[in-house]
Amino acid sequence: MIVDSHCHLNYGSMMDDMDGVMARAKNAGVETMLAINARLSEYDEVLAMAEKYDHVFATVGSHPHEAEKEPGIEAAALIAKAAHKKIIGIGESGLDFYYDYAPRALQTANFRAHIDAARVTGLPLIVHARDADDACLEIMAQEMAQGAYPAVIHCFTASRAFAEACLKLGFYISISGIVTFNSAKDLQETTKIIPLDRLLIETDAPYLAPVPKRGKPNEPSYVKYTAEFLARHLDIPYAELAKATSDNFYRLFTKAVRP
Repeated sequence: MIVDSHCHLNYGSMMDDMDGVMARAKNAGVETMLAINARLSEYDEVLAMAEKYDHVFATVGSHPHEAEKEPGIEAAALIAKAAHKKIIGIGESGLDFYYDYAPRALQTANFRAHIDAARVTGLPLIVHARDADDACLEIMAQEMAQGAYPAVIHCFTASRAFAEACLKLGFYISISGIVTFNSAKDLQETTKIIPLDRLLIETDAPYLAPVPKRGKPNEPSYVKYTAEFLARHLDIPYAELAKATSDNFYRLFTKAVRP
Protein backbone atom coordinates (compact mmCIF):
# COMPACT_ATOMS: atom_id res chain seq x y z
CA MET A 1 0.00 0.00 0.00
CA ILE A 2 1.19 3.51 -0.79
CA VAL A 3 0.24 7.09 0.05
CA ASP A 4 -0.32 10.04 -2.26
CA SER A 5 0.97 12.76 0.02
CA HIS A 6 -0.12 15.71 -2.15
CA CYS A 7 -3.00 16.02 -4.59
CA HIS A 8 -5.57 18.66 -5.57
CA LEU A 9 -8.79 16.68 -5.72
CA ASN A 10 -10.95 19.75 -6.37
CA TYR A 11 -9.14 20.66 -9.60
CA GLY A 12 -9.25 19.31 -13.13
CA SER A 13 -11.70 16.63 -14.19
CA MET A 14 -11.45 14.56 -11.02
CA MET A 15 -14.49 16.17 -9.41
CA ASP A 16 -16.63 14.86 -12.27
CA ASP A 17 -15.60 11.27 -11.55
CA MET A 18 -14.57 11.22 -7.91
CA ASP A 19 -15.86 7.73 -7.17
CA GLY A 20 -13.95 6.46 -10.20
CA VAL A 21 -10.82 8.27 -9.04
CA MET A 22 -11.13 6.62 -5.65
CA ALA A 23 -11.73 3.18 -7.12
CA ARG A 24 -8.71 3.41 -9.41
CA ALA A 25 -6.55 4.60 -6.53
CA LYS A 26 -7.64 1.65 -4.42
CA ASN A 27 -6.84 -0.76 -7.25
CA ALA A 28 -3.39 0.81 -7.51
CA GLY A 29 -2.76 0.22 -3.81
CA VAL A 30 -3.20 3.83 -2.65
CA GLU A 31 -4.42 3.57 0.93
CA THR A 32 -4.42 7.27 1.84
CA MET A 33 -4.31 10.61 0.05
CA LEU A 34 -3.83 14.17 1.22
CA ALA A 35 -6.05 16.76 -0.48
CA ILE A 36 -4.27 20.11 -0.54
CA ASN A 37 -6.01 23.42 0.08
CA ALA A 38 -4.48 25.96 -2.31
CA ARG A 39 -6.98 28.78 -1.74
CA LEU A 40 -8.60 29.58 1.59
CA SER A 41 -11.75 30.41 -0.35
CA GLU A 42 -11.89 26.69 -1.30
CA TYR A 43 -11.33 25.33 2.20
CA ASP A 44 -14.92 24.10 2.63
CA GLU A 45 -14.81 22.37 -0.75
CA VAL A 46 -11.59 20.52 0.04
CA LEU A 47 -12.72 19.62 3.55
CA ALA A 48 -15.98 18.17 2.19
CA MET A 49 -13.99 15.63 0.18
CA ALA A 50 -12.01 14.61 3.24
CA GLU A 51 -15.21 14.21 5.21
CA LYS A 52 -16.79 12.07 2.49
CA TYR A 53 -13.95 9.55 2.19
CA ASP A 54 -12.36 7.95 5.26
CA HIS A 55 -8.97 7.59 3.59
CA VAL A 56 -8.76 11.22 2.43
CA PHE A 57 -7.34 13.94 4.65
CA ALA A 58 -6.89 17.64 3.94
CA THR A 59 -4.83 20.72 4.70
CA VAL A 60 -5.60 24.40 5.20
CA GLY A 61 -3.60 27.05 3.40
CA SER A 62 -3.08 29.45 0.53
CA HIS A 63 -0.66 28.91 -2.35
CA PRO A 64 1.89 31.68 -3.01
CA HIS A 65 0.19 32.31 -6.36
CA GLU A 66 -2.86 33.47 -4.39
CA ALA A 67 -1.04 35.93 -2.12
CA GLU A 68 -2.43 38.98 -3.89
CA LYS A 69 -5.98 37.60 -3.95
CA GLU A 70 -5.74 36.34 -0.36
CA PRO A 71 -3.38 38.79 1.35
CA GLY A 72 -2.97 39.36 5.05
CA ILE A 73 -3.48 35.77 6.11
CA GLU A 74 -3.12 35.42 9.86
CA ALA A 75 -1.88 32.38 11.70
CA ALA A 76 -4.91 32.49 14.00
CA ALA A 77 -7.30 31.88 11.10
CA LEU A 78 -5.28 28.88 9.91
CA ILE A 79 -5.02 27.51 13.43
CA ALA A 80 -8.78 27.72 13.93
CA LYS A 81 -9.51 25.80 10.71
CA ALA A 82 -6.80 23.25 11.51
CA ALA A 83 -8.72 22.13 14.59
CA HIS A 84 -10.94 19.91 12.43
CA LYS A 85 -10.02 16.24 12.82
CA LYS A 86 -9.54 15.73 9.07
CA ILE A 87 -7.17 18.70 8.69
CA ILE A 88 -3.70 17.27 9.18
CA GLY A 89 -1.36 19.85 7.63
CA ILE A 90 -0.77 23.55 6.94
CA GLY A 91 -0.40 24.80 3.36
CA GLU A 92 0.59 24.62 0.75
CA SER A 93 2.51 27.83 1.16
CA GLY A 94 5.91 29.16 0.27
CA LEU A 95 7.51 31.27 -2.43
CA ASP A 96 7.23 31.11 -6.21
CA PHE A 97 9.61 33.49 -7.99
CA TYR A 98 9.29 31.61 -11.29
CA TYR A 99 5.82 32.89 -12.16
CA ASP A 100 5.74 35.80 -9.70
CA TYR A 101 1.95 35.85 -9.86
CA ALA A 102 1.88 37.75 -6.57
CA PRO A 103 4.17 40.41 -5.10
CA ARG A 104 7.06 38.81 -3.25
CA ALA A 105 6.41 40.79 -0.09
CA LEU A 106 2.87 39.38 0.10
CA GLN A 107 4.13 35.86 -0.57
CA THR A 108 6.65 36.25 2.23
CA ALA A 109 4.12 37.57 4.73
CA ASN A 110 1.69 34.73 4.02
CA PHE A 111 4.51 32.19 4.19
CA ARG A 112 5.55 33.36 7.64
CA ALA A 113 1.94 33.18 8.85
CA HIS A 114 1.72 29.57 7.67
CA ILE A 115 4.97 28.72 9.43
CA ASP A 116 3.65 30.24 12.63
CA ALA A 117 0.49 28.15 12.34
CA ALA A 118 2.55 25.01 11.82
CA ARG A 119 4.66 25.83 14.87
CA VAL A 120 1.63 26.43 17.11
CA THR A 121 -0.41 23.43 15.94
CA GLY A 122 2.48 21.03 15.45
CA LEU A 123 1.00 20.15 12.06
CA PRO A 124 3.42 19.79 9.14
CA LEU A 125 3.91 22.72 6.80
CA ILE A 126 3.68 21.85 3.09
CA VAL A 127 6.25 24.05 1.36
CA HIS A 128 6.08 25.19 -2.25
CA ALA A 129 9.45 26.53 -3.43
CA ARG A 130 10.14 27.40 -7.06
CA ASP A 131 13.08 29.50 -8.20
CA ALA A 132 13.22 30.81 -4.64
CA ASP A 133 15.58 28.43 -2.89
CA ASP A 134 17.72 31.01 -1.12
CA ALA A 135 14.79 33.15 0.00
CA CYS A 136 12.82 30.13 1.21
CA LEU A 137 15.77 28.74 3.09
CA GLU A 138 16.50 32.07 4.76
CA ILE A 139 12.92 32.41 5.97
CA MET A 140 12.63 28.79 7.09
CA ALA A 141 15.89 28.97 9.03
CA GLN A 142 14.95 32.29 10.64
CA GLU A 143 11.59 30.87 11.69
CA MET A 144 13.16 27.66 12.96
CA ALA A 145 15.30 29.77 15.26
CA GLN A 146 12.07 31.18 16.72
CA GLY A 147 10.74 27.71 17.47
CA ALA A 148 10.73 24.31 15.79
CA TYR A 149 8.07 23.23 13.32
CA PRO A 150 7.69 20.17 11.04
CA ALA A 151 7.65 20.54 7.26
CA VAL A 152 7.85 18.78 3.92
CA ILE A 153 9.24 20.28 0.71
CA HIS A 154 6.62 19.22 -1.80
CA CYS A 155 7.24 18.37 -5.47
CA PHE A 156 10.96 18.75 -4.94
CA THR A 157 12.87 19.86 -8.05
CA ALA A 158 15.60 22.05 -6.55
CA SER A 159 19.33 21.55 -6.12
CA ARG A 160 21.18 18.99 -4.08
CA ALA A 161 22.42 21.82 -1.85
CA PHE A 162 18.84 22.90 -1.13
CA ALA A 163 17.89 19.30 -0.33
CA GLU A 164 20.80 18.98 2.09
CA ALA A 165 19.89 22.26 3.81
CA CYS A 166 16.25 21.21 4.21
CA LEU A 167 17.26 17.84 5.59
CA LYS A 168 19.48 19.58 8.15
CA LEU A 169 16.41 21.53 9.28
CA GLY A 170 14.71 18.18 9.91
CA PHE A 171 12.32 18.43 6.98
CA TYR A 172 10.99 15.69 4.72
CA ILE A 173 11.22 15.79 0.93
CA SER A 174 8.42 14.71 -1.38
CA ILE A 175 9.05 13.53 -4.94
CA SER A 176 6.49 13.86 -7.73
CA GLY A 177 6.18 12.33 -11.19
CA ILE A 178 8.73 14.82 -12.50
CA VAL A 179 11.43 12.40 -11.37
CA THR A 180 10.33 9.99 -14.13
CA PHE A 181 10.98 12.52 -16.91
CA ASN A 182 14.04 11.96 -19.10
CA SER A 183 14.99 15.60 -18.56
CA ALA A 184 15.14 15.21 -14.76
CA LYS A 185 18.63 13.72 -14.49
CA ASP A 186 19.77 16.14 -11.77
CA LEU A 187 16.67 15.44 -9.69
CA GLN A 188 17.15 11.71 -10.14
CA GLU A 189 20.68 12.01 -8.77
CA THR A 190 19.52 14.17 -5.85
CA THR A 191 17.03 11.51 -4.75
CA LYS A 192 19.98 9.26 -3.94
CA ILE A 193 21.06 11.50 -1.07
CA ILE A 194 17.62 11.67 0.57
CA PRO A 195 17.51 9.26 3.52
CA LEU A 196 14.83 6.65 3.01
CA ASP A 197 13.21 7.66 6.30
CA ARG A 198 12.69 11.24 5.04
CA LEU A 199 11.21 10.46 1.63
CA LEU A 200 7.59 10.95 0.56
CA ILE A 201 5.92 10.49 -2.83
CA GLU A 202 3.08 12.45 -4.39
CA THR A 203 1.17 13.10 -7.59
CA ASP A 204 0.37 16.82 -7.32
CA ALA A 205 -2.68 15.73 -9.34
CA PRO A 206 -4.11 16.85 -11.68
CA TYR A 207 -0.69 18.17 -12.68
CA LEU A 208 2.63 16.51 -13.57
CA ALA A 209 1.52 13.01 -14.52
CA PRO A 210 4.49 10.62 -14.45
CA VAL A 211 5.75 8.51 -17.31
CA PRO A 212 3.97 6.52 -18.82
CA LYS A 213 0.99 8.86 -18.31
CA ARG A 214 2.88 12.09 -19.00
CA GLY A 215 0.77 14.67 -20.82
CA LYS A 216 -2.49 13.30 -19.43
CA PRO A 217 -4.44 14.60 -16.43
CA ASN A 218 -2.84 13.19 -13.31
CA GLU A 219 -4.71 11.37 -10.52
CA PRO A 220 -3.79 9.64 -7.25
CA SER A 221 -3.59 6.14 -8.77
CA TYR A 222 -0.60 7.28 -10.84
CA VAL A 223 1.55 7.68 -7.74
CA LYS A 224 2.42 4.02 -8.19
CA TYR A 225 4.44 4.89 -11.32
CA THR A 226 6.56 7.32 -9.34
CA ALA A 227 7.02 4.72 -6.62
CA GLU A 228 8.00 2.06 -9.15
CA PHE A 229 10.51 4.39 -10.80
CA LEU A 230 12.10 5.37 -7.50
CA ALA A 231 12.36 1.76 -6.37
CA ARG A 232 14.23 0.88 -9.56
CA HIS A 233 16.36 4.02 -9.42
CA LEU A 234 17.32 3.51 -5.78
CA ASP A 235 17.78 -0.23 -6.35
CA ILE A 236 15.46 -1.33 -3.58
CA PRO A 237 12.40 -3.59 -3.68
CA TYR A 238 9.12 -1.85 -4.46
CA ALA A 239 7.62 -3.17 -1.24
CA GLU A 240 10.43 -1.54 0.76
CA LEU A 241 9.96 1.80 -0.99
CA ALA A 242 6.19 1.64 -0.52
CA LYS A 243 6.46 0.78 3.17
CA ALA A 244 9.09 3.40 3.92
CA THR A 245 7.28 6.28 2.21
CA SER A 246 3.98 5.28 3.81
CA ASP A 247 5.54 4.97 7.27
CA ASN A 248 7.16 8.37 6.77
CA PHE A 249 3.83 9.95 5.91
CA TYR A 250 2.15 8.76 9.10
CA ARG A 251 5.17 9.67 11.17
CA LEU A 252 5.07 13.22 9.82
CA PHE A 253 1.30 13.69 9.60
CA THR A 254 0.46 12.43 13.04
CA LYS A 255 -3.26 13.29 12.83
CA ALA A 256 -3.75 10.94 9.89
CA VAL A 257 -5.50 7.71 10.85
CA ARG A 258 -3.79 4.76 9.22
CA PRO A 259 -6.13 2.15 7.73
